[in-house]
Amino acid sequence: MLTPYYTLEEMLEMIDNPNRSACITIFQDNEKLFKTAQGGSHNHHTWLGGYYDHVQEVMNIAIVLYNTLNSLRPLPFSLSDVLLVLYLHDIEKPWRYDLGDDGKLDNKPHMDTPEKQLIFREKKLKEYGILLTEEQKNGLRYVEGEGKDYSGKHRAMEPLAALAHTCDVTSARVYFDYPLADNDSWEGAKRIRK
Repeated sequence: MLTPYYTLEEMLEMIDNPNRSACITIFQDNEKLFKTAQGGSHNHHTWLGGYYDHVQEVMNIAIVLYNTLNSLRPLPFSLSDVLLVLYLHDIEKPWRYDLGDDGKLDNKPHMDTPEKQLIFREKKLKEYGILLTEEQKNGLRYVEGEGKDYSGKHRAMEPLAALAHTCDVTSARVYFDYPLADNDSWEGAKRIRK
């Protein structure tokens, strides 16, 4: 049996409280923005609504990978944990870009560095009362890789972060044009906007 393709709203219900309620509120307060923002400027989900599609896609990938890996060997974190990290991993993106005269997205000055984007993300999480465990904080910090924190002497990225990173890379580099607007091969998958 194929894994169903869930809507973002359905997957928010899979996140444990107290963060479930906060995540739903973030979505409800910003639904129009989330469904119109692009997912990126160049590399993936660059269409209008691509942000929503990327977050929905990466969370669906997480369900498939989590269930498969957890059936082989128990994972030391829950599906809720990975869904939470992935829902929040790009939370700054809808506010991050301006559309330039050339039709390309440009970072807004207050979000033109990873450090400024992190500050915005942390303010947004605090604004909505998101409470993260240390493991979830590690997941959010390293969802896009260890970067300059990589070392052959210690592990910066913990297991939750590693799975979240795998899901994000799969969405952004393998399935960068998915879901398709029509006739996607994953039954139930489709873009929020045509």
